[in-house]
Amino acid sequence: MRLLIVGPLEGQLTEATKLAMEGGAKVAHAPSIEIAIASLRAGRGADLLLVDVMMDIASLIASLDAERIVIPLVACGTESNAAAAVSAIRAGAKEYIPLPPDAELIAAIIAAVARESTDFLYRDPAMARVVKLAEQVAPSDASILITGESGTGKEVMAKYLHSRSKRAGKPFISINCAAIPEQLLESELFGHEKGAFTGAVGRRIGKFEEASGGTLLLDEISEMEVRLQAKLLRALQERLIDRVGGTKPVPVDIRIIATSNRNLAEAVREGSFREDLMFRLNVVNLKLPALRERPADIAALSDFFISKYSKANGLSPRTLSDEARAALLQAPWPGNVRELENTLHRAVLLSGGELIGSDAILMPDGTGLGEIAATASIAMQAAQAAETITRTMVGRTVADVERDLILDTLDHVLGNRTHAANILGISIRTLRNKLNQYTDEGVPVPGPGEQRTSAA
Repeated sequence: MRLLIVGPLEGQLTEATKLAMEGGAKVAHAPSIEIAIASLRAGRGADLLLVDVMMDIASLIASLDAERIVIPLVACGTESNAAAAVSAIRAGAKEYIPLPPDAELIAAIIAAVARESTDFLYRDPAMARVVKLAEQVAPSDASILITGESGTGKEVMAKYLHSRSKRAGKPFISINCAAIPEQLLESELFGHEKGAFTGAVGRRIGKFEEASGGTLLLDEISEMEVRLQAKLLRALQERLIDRVGGTKPVPVDIRIIATSNRNLAEAVREGSFREDLMFRLNVVNLKLPALRERPADIAALSDFFISKYSKANGLSPRTLSDEARAALLQAPWPGNVRELENTLHRAVLLSGGELIGSDAILMPDGTGLGEIAATASIAMQAAQAAETITRTMVGRTVADVERDLILDTLDHVLGNRTHAANILGISIRTLRNKLNQYTDEGVPVPGPGEQRTSAA
């Protein structure tokens, strides 16, 4: 755990620093926001920011956003700073720690941040098989490609791998290749020297150097532009990178994990992804099943998210009704775990009591879960009926099936030839010819106003 404390180290904040170090955190200090940002730009990363509540936290968060640096932030201050604490939370701080510091609270915050990065909840055999493979390959330095639909937990799996690798005590750095404009991604990955381009006011250490010794996650690698893929391939092969505007290569020691929600083999065929890079990344492939393919995980994750958001919102413990639980298992979950989490967060807020019914569970478009479950049930029944009909037709001739269809339709309209012909989409003449044929073959044909069933 790398902790960066931002603000003047005086009195009680110094005590908080000591407690964090006793809890196993590696602590660095920046007396101002400017120095904190400069430290992060220089590649001296952090897993958590502990910021004096009297600092301009909104400005700090804005600077982090502008630099595309994602780090959780916790504010701290004396209990008399109630207004400042509220402002910090509204600005984006995850927690507020009152000072003087409490050793157990400091330890809990650090443990929670560490646990958040490595927790991987699963119960379903389909996911258990993937996790078993992950545990086998985690200790190696082999590159790993994690694939699966959006929201299945690819980044969580990457953190799980890092936490069980030989590099677990070193940095885990993530970069989303799809979220950063093409013209900035090269600088984000490899860094740049001062003056390398307009706006490069100082040296910037890239993600490769920041992750040196640890793990670099290239999230949504399939969205990287082909030109940059060539430079990435060289970095992976030679473990050397070139900063933009730099004059000499920089050695790096990293393990690469990449994720994609696209089929990279198809991207190679389309010409949007280099085949040699795919082979370099795909030493081991971990394919995460969609949530709808692992029903035991839906149940386990539902209980976890309900407990999490009940506590987060200061509510008494909530539980799912049997009806709601059954409906959750029948929903399609196109957004996978991410969609399930957001849905249950809403359900906790909308539930009128401690028992969450299906009426409190709304999908993003406002559709009730009960309605979705009913639709899914009807669709399933229709599919089963279609399968039954198909099975009954196997082994029969087209003429036999056609005869039964014509006579069943005639029964339905009480022998009305004109009406039957309209339903069947054939001429009245064709229908009469068919009926004459059936009569000649000895098959009973209902007359006007009759049904075969009533005659039988």
